[in-house]
Amino acid sequence: MRSYLDFEKPVAELEAKIEELKAVQSDGGEVQVDEEISRLETKAATTLRELYRELTPWQKTQVARHPQRPHCLDFINATIEDFVPLSGDRKFGDDDAIVGGFGRFRGESVCVIGHEKGSTTEARIKHNFGMARPEGYRKAVRLMEMADRFDIPVLALVDTAGAYPGIDAEERGQAEAIARSTEACLNLCVPNVALILGEGGSGGAIAIATANRVLMLEHAIYSVISPEGAASILWHDTGKAQDAATNMKITAQDLLRFGVVDEIVPEPVGGAHRDPEGAIAAAAAAIAAAFGSLKELDRATVRKMRRDKFLAIGRNAL
Repeated sequence: MRSYLDFEKPVAELEAKIEELKAVQSDGGEVQVDEEISRLETKAATTLRELYRELTPWQKTQVARHPQRPHCLDFINATIEDFVPLSGDRKFGDDDAIVGGFGRFRGESVCVIGHEKGSTTEARIKHNFGMARPEGYRKAVRLMEMADRFDIPVLALVDTAGAYPGIDAEERGQAEAIARSTEACLNLCVPNVALILGEGGSGGAIAIATANRVLMLEHAIYSVISPEGAASILWHDTGKAQDAATNMKITAQDLLRFGVVDEIVPEPVGGAHRDPEGAIAAAAAAIAAAFGSLKELDRATVRKMRRDKFLAIGRNAL
């Protein structure tokens, strides 16, 4: 069953009417409703297109968090062949918030590391809503070092509100684990590409998104803190999250202008949650092109390009 966001109410009403008319039609009544259904479908499609053409940063935040949006495992299942997940950080334990392993992407070996939020209540609890503990980032470091050793490129699929802020995570060195993971990204001598699927929150995202090429789905967000967190700090009022979202410049369009991301991957009309297969196909094509542009570079050049890229952020901002 489709879930609608608040601002999608006009579309929800139209599509509800369409379903009612289709139900009447299927009952075999004498009333001919084909023309009315066609008219409403056209109106619903136009309304949806107009809504998504002018989304505010807060509305994009809602879209990025949509529960039916494709997640990391959806992408892996659709595009990665022979995927073999690996578990554990060899220090404390395993963390299901970060999924990682090796497989083949369009015939080429690849290491995949990503945040998994979960698509059902049970899965969300298992994966801790994509909020990783230190062992998750230490697992990511282990996989990146293994990929580098065997000359295998790294793909990061980012979708997290941020690293888990619990006491147990802090006791086990959350900040240090995030820093080490970011350092591991910077030290890679193989190409790495990151894709922001939904939310890219704080150090929890940058820990695996420090890549040669950073791609971002059209309605994803990427920020140092959530709009609610920023509103709480700045105004002591989470009700001002909409103002924070606007002022923080967290949308793909703003971040491309600032040079924080390298490319925006278009989403189907109505967002990735309306057509997950189409969104995944577009993302896969963009990832393939990104890896293709880095394929012929030697190891030293790949590493230097990545470091120079991040050192340059903010120096030539518009």
